[in-house]
Amino acid sequence: MAKEIGEEKISISVGRVMTCVLGMVVQREREIRNFVKTPYYKIIGNFGEEKSSFSAEWKVSEKSSLWESSKLYNESGFRKEDDAKNFILSLKDKRAVITEVKKSKTKENAPLLFNLAEIQNEATKRFKIKPDQTLEIIQNLYEKKLVTYPRTDARVLSTAVAKVISKNLNGLAKGFQDEEVQGYIKKMVDEKYSTNLVKTKYVNDSKITDHYAIIPTGQGFENYDKLPDLHKKMYKVIVKRFLSIFYPPAEYSKISVIIEVENDNFREQFSASGKVCEKLGYLEITKNETNKKETINQENKKQEDIELIKNNETNLENNQTKLDNEKEKNRESIEKQDEQNNLEILKKLKKGSEIQAINYEIKTSETSPPTRYNSGSMILAMENAGKLIEEEELREQIKGAGIGTSATRAEIMKKLERIGYIAINTKTQIITPTVKGEKIYDIVYMSMPDMLNPKLTASWEKGLDMVAKQEIQPDEFMKKLEAYIHSKIDKLVVKR
Repeated sequence: MAKEIGEEKISISVGRVMTCVLGMVVQREREIRNFVKTPYYKIIGNFGEEKSSFSAEWKVSEKSSLWESSKLYNESGFRKEDDAKNFILSLKDKRAVITEVKKSKTKENAPLLFNLAEIQNEATKRFKIKPDQTLEIIQNLYEKKLVTYPRTDARVLSTAVAKVISKNLNGLAKGFQDEEVQGYIKKMVDEKYSTNLVKTKYVNDSKITDHYAIIPTGQGFENYDKLPDLHKKMYKVIVKRFLSIFYPPAEYSKISVIIEVENDNFREQFSASGKVCEKLGYLEITKNETNKKETINQENKKQEDIELIKNNETNLENNQTKLDNEKEKNRESIEKQDEQNNLEILKKLKKGSEIQAINYEIKTSETSPPTRYNSGSMILAMENAGKLIEEEELREQIKGAGIGTSATRAEIMKKLERIGYIAINTKTQIITPTVKGEKIYDIVYMSMPDMLNPKLTASWEKGLDMVAKQEIQPDEFMKKLEAYIHSKIDKLVVKR
Protein backbone atom coordinates (compact mmCIF):
# COMPACT_ATOMS: atom_id res chain seq x y z
CA MET A 1 0.00 0.00 0.00
CA ALA A 2 2.89 2.37 0.77
CA LYS A 3 4.15 2.09 -2.82
CA GLU A 4 0.68 2.73 -4.23
CA ILE A 5 0.40 6.07 -2.44
CA GLY A 6 4.06 7.01 -2.95
CA GLU A 7 5.30 6.58 0.63
CA GLU A 8 8.31 4.63 1.89
CA LYS A 9 6.38 2.97 4.72
CA ILE A 10 3.00 3.37 6.33
CA SER A 11 1.32 2.73 9.64
CA ILE A 12 -2.41 2.38 10.05
CA SER A 13 -4.18 4.47 12.69
CA VAL A 14 -7.57 3.22 13.82
CA GLY A 15 -9.94 4.21 16.59
CA ARG A 16 -13.57 3.54 17.42
CA VAL A 17 -14.55 7.13 16.55
CA MET A 18 -12.01 8.26 13.95
CA THR A 19 -12.30 5.07 11.85
CA CYS A 20 -16.06 5.37 11.93
CA VAL A 21 -15.86 8.99 10.72
CA LEU A 22 -13.46 7.96 7.95
CA GLY A 23 -15.99 5.29 6.95
CA MET A 24 -18.78 7.86 6.74
CA VAL A 25 -16.67 10.10 4.48
CA VAL A 26 -15.50 7.31 2.16
CA GLN A 27 -18.94 5.71 1.88
CA ARG A 28 -20.54 9.05 0.99
CA GLU A 29 -17.84 9.77 -1.60
CA ARG A 30 -18.33 6.40 -3.25
CA GLU A 31 -22.10 6.85 -3.29
CA ILE A 32 -21.57 10.12 -5.17
CA ARG A 33 -18.96 8.60 -7.49
CA ASN A 34 -21.19 5.68 -8.43
CA PHE A 35 -24.38 7.70 -8.68
CA VAL A 36 -26.18 7.70 -12.02
CA LYS A 37 -28.82 10.38 -12.56
CA THR A 38 -32.25 9.07 -13.47
CA PRO A 39 -34.68 11.38 -15.31
CA TYR A 40 -38.41 11.21 -14.65
CA TYR A 41 -41.35 13.23 -15.95
CA LYS A 42 -43.95 15.05 -13.88
CA ILE A 43 -47.31 16.37 -15.08
CA ILE A 44 -48.26 19.95 -14.22
CA GLY A 45 -51.77 21.23 -14.87
CA ASN A 46 -52.68 24.91 -15.23
CA PHE A 47 -56.20 25.63 -13.97
CA GLY A 48 -58.49 28.64 -13.71
CA GLU A 49 -58.74 31.59 -16.07
CA GLU A 50 -55.97 32.92 -18.28
CA LYS A 51 -55.40 36.00 -16.07
CA SER A 52 -55.71 34.20 -12.74
CA SER A 53 -54.47 30.68 -13.28
CA PHE A 54 -52.50 28.49 -10.91
CA SER A 55 -50.37 25.37 -11.25
CA ALA A 56 -51.16 22.00 -9.69
CA GLU A 57 -49.10 18.82 -9.76
CA TRP A 58 -50.48 15.39 -10.65
CA LYS A 59 -49.98 12.61 -8.16
CA VAL A 60 -51.15 9.01 -8.51
CA SER A 61 -53.97 7.88 -6.22
CA GLU A 62 -56.16 4.80 -5.87
CA LYS A 63 -58.69 6.50 -8.15
CA SER A 64 -56.12 6.86 -10.94
CA SER A 65 -55.88 4.81 -14.12
CA LEU A 66 -52.17 4.40 -13.31
CA TRP A 67 -52.49 3.12 -9.72
CA GLU A 68 -49.61 0.67 -9.12
CA SER A 69 -48.53 1.01 -12.76
CA SER A 70 -45.00 0.01 -13.81
CA LYS A 71 -44.91 3.12 -16.04
CA LEU A 72 -44.32 5.30 -12.98
CA TYR A 73 -40.91 6.08 -11.52
CA ASN A 74 -42.50 7.39 -8.32
CA GLU A 75 -45.93 8.61 -7.19
CA SER A 76 -45.76 11.75 -9.33
CA GLY A 77 -43.39 10.94 -12.22
CA PHE A 78 -43.24 8.74 -15.32
CA ARG A 79 -40.23 6.68 -16.33
CA LYS A 80 -40.65 7.56 -20.03
CA GLU A 81 -41.51 10.91 -21.58
CA ASP A 82 -43.74 9.23 -24.21
CA ASP A 83 -45.93 7.73 -21.46
CA ALA A 84 -46.25 11.18 -19.89
CA LYS A 85 -47.28 12.66 -23.27
CA ASN A 86 -49.90 9.96 -23.80
CA PHE A 87 -51.27 10.56 -20.31
CA ILE A 88 -51.71 14.27 -21.10
CA LEU A 89 -53.57 13.39 -24.31
CA SER A 90 -55.96 11.20 -22.28
CA LEU A 91 -56.93 14.24 -20.18
CA LYS A 92 -57.73 16.54 -23.09
CA ASP A 93 -61.14 18.28 -22.78
CA LYS A 94 -61.99 16.29 -19.65
CA ARG A 95 -64.08 17.80 -16.86
CA ALA A 96 -62.21 19.10 -13.77
CA VAL A 97 -63.83 19.56 -10.35
CA ILE A 98 -62.47 21.01 -7.08
CA THR A 99 -62.98 18.21 -4.56
CA GLU A 100 -61.15 19.60 -1.54
CA VAL A 101 -60.24 23.03 -0.16
CA LYS A 102 -58.42 23.03 3.19
CA LYS A 103 -57.49 26.22 5.02
CA SER A 104 -55.31 26.17 8.09
CA LYS A 105 -53.20 28.38 10.33
CA THR A 106 -49.95 27.13 11.77
CA LYS A 107 -47.43 28.43 14.27
CA GLU A 108 -43.67 27.90 14.34
CA ASN A 109 -41.61 28.53 17.46
CA ALA A 110 -38.02 29.71 17.52
CA PRO A 111 -35.45 26.88 17.33
CA LEU A 112 -33.81 25.54 20.46
CA LEU A 113 -30.68 27.20 21.80
CA PHE A 114 -27.17 26.32 20.63
CA ASN A 115 -25.13 23.46 21.95
CA LEU A 116 -21.56 23.06 20.70
CA ALA A 117 -22.46 20.83 17.73
CA GLU A 118 -25.19 23.19 16.51
CA ILE A 119 -23.06 26.33 16.75
CA GLN A 120 -20.19 24.52 14.99
CA ASN A 121 -22.53 23.59 12.15
CA GLU A 122 -23.91 27.13 12.02
CA ALA A 123 -20.42 28.65 11.94
CA THR A 124 -19.34 26.35 9.11
CA LYS A 125 -22.34 27.46 7.03
CA ARG A 126 -21.96 31.17 7.81
CA PHE A 127 -18.24 31.74 8.13
CA LYS A 128 -16.74 28.67 6.39
CA ILE A 129 -14.56 27.80 9.37
CA LYS A 130 -13.68 24.42 10.86
CA PRO A 131 -15.35 23.13 14.03
CA ASP A 132 -12.12 23.35 16.05
CA GLN A 133 -11.86 27.04 15.12
CA THR A 134 -15.43 27.58 16.30
CA LEU A 135 -14.62 25.91 19.61
CA GLU A 136 -11.54 28.11 20.03
CA ILE A 137 -13.63 31.23 19.40
CA ILE A 138 -16.41 30.28 21.82
CA GLN A 139 -13.86 29.17 24.40
CA ASN A 140 -12.36 32.66 24.13
CA LEU A 141 -15.81 34.25 24.55
CA TYR A 142 -16.31 32.04 27.61
CA GLU A 143 -12.97 33.05 29.11
CA LYS A 144 -13.91 36.71 28.52
CA LYS A 145 -17.13 35.97 30.52
CA LEU A 146 -19.36 36.80 27.52
CA VAL A 147 -20.99 33.36 27.06
CA THR A 148 -21.63 30.26 29.14
CA TYR A 149 -19.59 27.03 29.03
CA PRO A 150 -19.11 25.90 25.39
CA ARG A 151 -18.53 22.13 25.65
CA THR A 152 -22.15 21.18 26.09
CA ASP A 153 -24.55 18.76 24.40
CA ALA A 154 -27.67 20.41 25.83
CA ARG A 155 -29.85 22.81 23.83
CA VAL A 156 -32.07 23.80 26.71
CA LEU A 157 -31.78 25.61 30.04
CA SER A 158 -32.20 24.27 33.55
CA THR A 159 -35.16 25.41 35.63
CA ALA A 160 -32.80 27.17 38.04
CA VAL A 161 -31.19 29.20 35.23
CA ALA A 162 -34.56 29.97 33.62
CA LYS A 163 -35.84 31.51 36.86
CA VAL A 164 -33.06 34.13 36.86
CA ILE A 165 -32.77 34.62 33.08
CA SER A 166 -33.76 38.29 33.41
CA LYS A 167 -30.21 38.92 34.69
CA ASN A 168 -28.81 37.88 31.29
CA LEU A 169 -31.38 40.01 29.45
CA ASN A 170 -30.78 43.06 31.63
CA GLY A 171 -27.05 42.68 31.19
CA LEU A 172 -27.44 42.65 27.40
CA ALA A 173 -29.76 45.65 27.49
CA LYS A 174 -27.30 47.72 29.51
CA GLY A 175 -23.95 46.47 28.21
CA PHE A 176 -24.17 45.29 24.58
CA GLN A 177 -23.96 48.41 22.43
CA ASP A 178 -25.26 46.93 19.20
CA GLU A 179 -28.03 48.92 17.50
CA GLU A 180 -29.76 45.91 15.93
CA VAL A 181 -29.80 43.89 19.16
CA GLN A 182 -30.94 46.89 21.20
CA GLY A 183 -33.85 47.25 18.77
CA TYR A 184 -34.92 43.65 19.44
CA ILE A 185 -34.67 44.15 23.22
CA LYS A 186 -36.64 47.41 23.02
CA LYS A 187 -39.44 45.65 21.16
CA MET A 188 -39.51 42.93 23.83
CA VAL A 189 -40.04 45.63 26.46
CA ASP A 190 -42.54 47.68 24.42
CA GLU A 191 -44.63 44.64 23.47
CA LYS A 192 -44.29 43.15 27.00
CA TYR A 193 -43.05 39.77 25.77
CA SER A 194 -42.92 37.22 28.59
CA THR A 195 -39.52 36.27 29.97
CA ASN A 196 -40.93 33.33 31.92
CA LEU A 197 -39.44 30.30 30.16
CA VAL A 198 -40.03 27.66 32.84
CA LYS A 199 -42.94 25.89 31.14
CA THR A 200 -41.60 26.19 27.59
CA LYS A 201 -39.66 23.69 25.44
CA TYR A 202 -36.50 25.73 26.12
CA VAL A 203 -36.31 24.46 29.71
CA ASN A 204 -35.88 20.77 30.47
CA ASP A 205 -33.77 19.52 33.36
CA SER A 206 -33.89 15.91 32.10
CA LYS A 207 -32.00 16.86 28.92
CA ILE A 208 -29.07 18.40 30.79
CA THR A 209 -26.15 16.33 32.02
CA ASP A 210 -23.33 18.66 33.10
CA HIS A 211 -24.00 21.97 31.34
CA TYR A 212 -26.96 23.79 29.81
CA ALA A 213 -27.09 25.47 26.38
CA ILE A 214 -24.69 28.17 25.22
CA ILE A 215 -26.18 31.60 25.96
CA PRO A 216 -24.85 35.12 26.54
CA THR A 217 -24.10 35.85 30.20
CA GLY A 218 -24.97 39.54 29.97
CA GLN A 219 -21.48 40.26 31.36
CA GLY A 220 -17.90 40.73 30.17
CA PHE A 221 -18.54 43.72 27.88
CA GLU A 222 -15.34 45.39 29.07
CA ASN A 223 -13.59 42.75 26.91
CA TYR A 224 -15.86 43.01 23.85
CA ASP A 225 -14.17 45.87 21.94
CA LYS A 226 -10.81 44.08 21.92
CA LEU A 227 -12.26 40.95 20.30
CA PRO A 228 -11.35 40.05 16.69
CA ASP A 229 -14.13 40.76 14.19
CA LEU A 230 -15.04 37.08 13.69
CA HIS A 231 -15.39 36.60 17.45
CA LYS A 232 -17.81 39.53 17.58
CA LYS A 233 -19.87 38.04 14.77
CA MET A 234 -20.02 34.69 16.56
CA TYR A 235 -21.12 36.37 19.76
CA LYS A 236 -23.92 38.16 17.95
CA VAL A 237 -25.13 34.87 16.43
CA ILE A 238 -25.44 33.44 19.95
CA VAL A 239 -27.18 36.59 21.24
CA LYS A 240 -29.75 36.58 18.44
CA ARG A 241 -30.58 32.91 18.92
CA PHE A 242 -31.01 33.60 22.65
CA LEU A 243 -33.32 36.59 22.11
CA SER A 244 -35.42 34.74 19.54
CA ILE A 245 -36.78 32.32 22.17
CA PHE A 246 -38.55 35.22 23.93
CA TYR A 247 -40.33 36.31 20.76
CA PRO A 248 -43.76 34.93 19.78
CA PRO A 249 -44.00 32.15 17.18
CA ALA A 250 -44.19 32.92 13.47
CA GLU A 251 -47.75 32.48 12.15
CA TYR A 252 -48.63 31.13 8.71
CA SER A 253 -51.79 30.84 6.66
CA LYS A 254 -51.91 27.79 4.43
CA ILE A 255 -54.42 26.55 1.88
CA SER A 256 -54.35 23.28 -0.04
CA VAL A 257 -56.60 22.31 -2.94
CA ILE A 258 -57.27 19.00 -4.71
CA ILE A 259 -58.71 18.90 -8.22
CA GLU A 260 -60.02 15.72 -9.81
CA VAL A 261 -59.99 15.40 -13.60
CA GLU A 262 -62.29 12.78 -15.14
CA ASN A 263 -60.46 10.12 -17.14
CA ASP A 264 -63.06 7.62 -18.40
CA ASN A 265 -63.96 5.61 -15.27
CA PHE A 266 -61.03 7.00 -13.31
CA ARG A 267 -60.21 10.26 -11.48
CA GLU A 268 -56.80 11.90 -11.76
CA GLN A 269 -55.83 14.09 -8.80
CA PHE A 270 -53.92 17.36 -9.04
CA SER A 271 -52.90 19.23 -5.90
CA ALA A 272 -51.84 22.80 -5.24
CA SER A 273 -50.99 24.71 -2.09
CA GLY A 274 -50.00 28.14 -0.92
CA LYS A 275 -48.44 29.39 2.30
CA VAL A 276 -47.78 32.89 3.53
CA CYS A 277 -46.33 34.26 6.76
CA GLU A 278 -48.95 36.44 8.46
CA LYS A 279 -46.88 37.37 11.54
CA LEU A 280 -43.09 37.26 11.62
CA GLY A 281 -42.73 36.64 15.35
CA TYR A 282 -39.22 35.35 16.07
CA LEU A 283 -38.41 35.51 12.34
CA GLU A 284 -38.03 39.25 12.81
CA ILE A 285 -34.69 38.41 14.42
CA THR A 286 -33.61 35.62 12.05
CA LYS A 287 -35.28 36.61 8.73
CA ASN A 288 -32.16 38.01 7.07
CA GLU A 289 -29.70 35.44 8.35
CA THR A 290 -30.21 32.84 5.63
CA ASN A 291 -29.40 35.24 2.84
CA LYS A 292 -26.58 37.13 4.52
CA LYS A 293 -23.20 36.71 2.83
CA GLU A 294 -20.95 36.60 5.87
CA THR A 295 -17.25 36.80 5.14
CA ILE A 296 -14.37 35.39 7.13
CA ASN A 297 -11.28 37.37 8.13
CA GLN A 298 -8.46 38.31 5.79
CA GLU A 299 -6.13 35.67 7.17
CA ASN A 300 -8.49 32.89 6.11
CA LYS A 301 -9.00 34.63 2.75
CA LYS A 302 -5.26 34.41 2.01
CA GLN A 303 -5.31 30.71 2.80
CA GLU A 304 -8.21 30.27 0.40
CA ASP A 305 -6.29 31.99 -2.39
CA ILE A 306 -3.30 29.70 -1.84
CA GLU A 307 -5.60 26.68 -2.00
CA LEU A 308 -7.19 27.99 -5.22
CA ILE A 309 -3.81 27.97 -6.92
CA LYS A 310 -2.79 24.58 -5.53
CA ASN A 311 -6.00 22.74 -6.30
CA ASN A 312 -7.26 23.93 -9.67
CA GLU A 313 -9.20 20.74 -10.40
CA THR A 314 -10.90 20.88 -7.04
CA ASN A 315 -11.78 24.52 -7.70
CA LEU A 316 -13.46 23.68 -10.98
CA GLU A 317 -15.61 21.19 -9.12
CA ASN A 318 -16.30 23.70 -6.33
CA ASN A 319 -17.16 26.43 -8.83
CA GLN A 320 -19.60 24.09 -10.55
CA THR A 321 -21.11 23.25 -7.17
CA LYS A 322 -21.43 26.97 -6.45
CA LEU A 323 -23.18 27.56 -9.78
CA ASP A 324 -25.50 24.63 -9.09
CA ASN A 325 -26.28 26.07 -5.66
CA GLU A 326 -27.04 29.50 -7.17
CA LYS A 327 -29.38 27.90 -9.71
CA GLU A 328 -31.09 26.00 -6.91
CA LYS A 329 -31.51 29.21 -4.87
CA ASN A 330 -33.02 31.03 -7.89
CA ARG A 331 -35.35 28.12 -8.55
CA GLU A 332 -36.47 28.07 -4.91
CA SER A 333 -37.02 31.85 -4.97
CA ILE A 334 -39.25 31.58 -8.07
CA GLU A 335 -41.16 28.68 -6.55
CA LYS A 336 -41.78 30.66 -3.35
CA GLN A 337 -43.11 33.61 -5.36
CA ASP A 338 -45.38 31.30 -7.37
CA GLU A 339 -46.67 29.75 -4.15
CA GLN A 340 -47.60 33.15 -2.72
CA ASN A 341 -49.33 34.15 -5.97
CA ASN A 342 -51.19 30.83 -5.89
CA LEU A 343 -52.39 31.54 -2.36
CA GLU A 344 -54.43 34.57 -3.39
CA ILE A 345 -56.08 32.62 -6.24
CA LEU A 346 -56.64 29.49 -4.15
CA LYS A 347 -58.45 31.48 -1.45
CA LYS A 348 -61.28 32.19 -3.89
CA LEU A 349 -61.89 28.55 -4.88
CA LYS A 350 -64.94 26.63 -3.65
CA LYS A 351 -65.30 22.90 -3.07
CA GLY A 352 -67.57 21.16 -5.60
CA SER A 353 -67.25 23.78 -8.32
CA GLU A 354 -65.98 23.02 -11.82
CA ILE A 355 -62.76 24.63 -12.97
CA GLN A 356 -61.23 25.08 -16.40
CA ALA A 357 -58.10 23.11 -17.28
CA ILE A 358 -56.11 25.54 -19.43
CA ASN A 359 -53.35 23.09 -20.35
CA TYR A 360 -51.08 20.30 -19.12
CA GLU A 361 -47.32 20.23 -19.47
CA ILE A 362 -44.41 17.93 -18.73
CA LYS A 363 -41.78 18.94 -16.18
CA THR A 364 -38.54 16.99 -16.46
CA SER A 365 -36.87 16.14 -13.14
CA GLU A 366 -33.94 13.96 -12.21
CA THR A 367 -32.64 12.21 -9.14
CA SER A 368 -29.82 13.91 -7.23
CA PRO A 369 -26.71 12.37 -5.68
CA PRO A 370 -26.23 12.66 -1.92
CA THR A 371 -24.30 15.74 -0.82
CA ARG A 372 -20.81 15.58 0.64
CA TYR A 373 -20.37 16.29 4.31
CA ASN A 374 -18.88 19.60 5.29
CA SER A 375 -17.05 20.02 8.58
CA GLY A 376 -20.18 21.37 10.29
CA SER A 377 -22.67 18.81 9.01
CA MET A 378 -20.21 16.05 9.95
CA ILE A 379 -20.32 17.26 13.57
CA LEU A 380 -24.12 16.88 13.51
CA ALA A 381 -23.84 13.48 11.83
CA MET A 382 -21.43 12.35 14.55
CA GLU A 383 -23.77 13.67 17.23
CA ASN A 384 -26.60 11.58 15.78
CA ALA A 385 -24.74 8.35 15.07
CA GLY A 386 -24.18 9.06 11.40
CA LYS A 387 -27.68 10.20 10.55
CA LEU A 388 -27.45 13.60 8.89
CA ILE A 389 -30.82 14.99 9.90
CA GLU A 390 -31.63 18.41 8.47
CA GLU A 391 -34.92 18.85 10.32
CA GLU A 392 -34.07 20.42 13.65
CA GLU A 393 -36.91 19.01 15.77
CA LEU A 394 -36.27 15.44 14.56
CA ARG A 395 -32.55 15.89 15.20
CA GLU A 396 -33.31 16.71 18.82
CA GLN A 397 -35.73 13.78 19.25
CA ILE A 398 -33.24 11.07 18.22
CA LYS A 399 -30.37 12.64 20.14
CA GLY A 400 -28.61 10.50 22.71
CA ALA A 401 -26.72 7.91 20.66
CA GLY A 402 -23.90 9.87 19.09
CA ILE A 403 -20.23 9.12 18.44
CA GLY A 404 -17.55 11.05 20.26
CA THR A 405 -18.38 13.89 22.62
CA SER A 406 -18.95 17.60 22.15
CA ALA A 407 -15.40 18.21 23.36
CA THR A 408 -13.69 15.63 21.08
CA ARG A 409 -15.54 15.64 17.73
CA ALA A 410 -13.72 18.60 16.20
CA GLU A 411 -10.37 17.19 17.31
CA ILE A 412 -11.16 13.82 15.66
CA MET A 413 -11.68 15.55 12.30
CA LYS A 414 -8.56 17.62 12.80
CA LYS A 415 -6.55 14.42 13.41
CA LEU A 416 -7.96 12.67 10.33
CA GLU A 417 -6.92 15.66 8.24
CA ARG A 418 -3.49 15.86 9.88
CA ILE A 419 -2.65 12.19 9.22
CA GLY A 420 -3.77 12.54 5.62
CA TYR A 421 -6.91 10.40 5.63
CA ILE A 422 -9.31 13.20 4.68
CA ALA A 423 -9.05 16.62 3.04
CA ILE A 424 -11.14 19.63 4.11
CA ASN A 425 -11.49 22.36 1.51
CA THR A 426 -10.62 25.69 3.13
CA LYS A 427 -13.08 27.67 1.03
CA THR A 428 -16.14 25.40 1.22
CA GLN A 429 -15.32 23.20 4.24
CA ILE A 430 -16.35 20.20 2.08
CA ILE A 431 -14.80 16.92 3.28
CA THR A 432 -13.39 14.35 0.84
CA PRO A 433 -11.29 11.23 1.46
CA THR A 434 -7.69 11.11 0.26
CA VAL A 435 -6.31 8.15 -1.71
CA LYS A 436 -4.58 7.07 1.50
CA GLY A 437 -7.84 7.35 3.43
CA GLU A 438 -9.67 5.16 0.93
CA LYS A 439 -6.94 2.51 1.09
CA ILE A 440 -7.15 2.46 4.89
CA TYR A 441 -10.93 2.15 4.62
CA ASP A 442 -10.60 -0.89 2.33
CA ILE A 443 -8.17 -2.61 4.72
CA VAL A 444 -10.46 -2.05 7.72
CA TYR A 445 -13.48 -3.13 5.70
CA MET A 446 -11.83 -6.43 4.82
CA SER A 447 -10.56 -7.11 8.35
CA MET A 448 -12.97 -5.53 10.87
CA PRO A 449 -15.90 -3.89 9.06
CA ASP A 450 -17.83 -3.17 12.29
CA MET A 451 -15.30 -0.41 13.03
CA LEU A 452 -16.75 1.55 10.11
CA ASN A 453 -20.33 1.40 11.36
CA PRO A 454 -21.56 4.43 13.35
CA LYS A 455 -24.07 2.21 15.14
CA LEU A 456 -21.29 0.23 16.81
CA THR A 457 -19.47 3.12 18.42
CA ALA A 458 -22.81 4.83 19.17
CA SER A 459 -23.90 1.74 21.08
CA TRP A 460 -20.65 1.86 23.09
CA GLU A 461 -21.26 5.54 23.87
CA LYS A 462 -24.78 4.65 24.97
CA GLY A 463 -23.41 1.87 27.18
CA LEU A 464 -20.93 4.24 28.83
CA ASP A 465 -23.74 6.73 29.38
CA MET A 466 -25.86 4.00 31.02
CA VAL A 467 -22.93 3.16 33.32
CA ALA A 468 -22.61 6.84 34.25
CA LYS A 469 -26.33 6.98 35.06
CA GLN A 470 -26.03 3.70 37.06
CA GLU A 471 -28.58 2.02 34.80
CA ILE A 472 -26.17 -0.92 34.30
CA GLN A 473 -23.15 -2.13 36.27
CA PRO A 474 -19.64 -1.34 34.90
CA ASP A 475 -18.71 -5.05 35.04
CA GLU A 476 -21.66 -5.96 32.82
CA PHE A 477 -20.62 -3.40 30.21
CA MET A 478 -16.95 -4.46 30.29
CA LYS A 479 -17.78 -8.17 29.92
CA LYS A 480 -19.80 -7.51 26.79
CA LEU A 481 -17.12 -5.20 25.39
CA GLU A 482 -14.26 -7.62 26.09
CA ALA A 483 -16.18 -10.53 24.60
CA TYR A 484 -16.79 -8.54 21.43
CA ILE A 485 -13.14 -7.47 21.11
CA HIS A 486 -11.82 -11.00 21.69
CA SER A 487 -14.18 -12.42 19.06
CA LYS A 488 -12.95 -9.92 16.47
CA ILE A 489 -9.24 -10.17 17.31
CA ASP A 490 -9.37 -13.98 17.20
CA LYS A 491 -10.46 -13.78 13.58
CA LEU A 492 -7.50 -11.55 12.68
CA VAL A 493 -4.73 -13.41 14.49
CA VAL A 494 -2.82 -15.94 12.39
CA LYS A 495 -2.56 -19.05 14.54
CA ARG A 496 0.47 -21.33 14.17
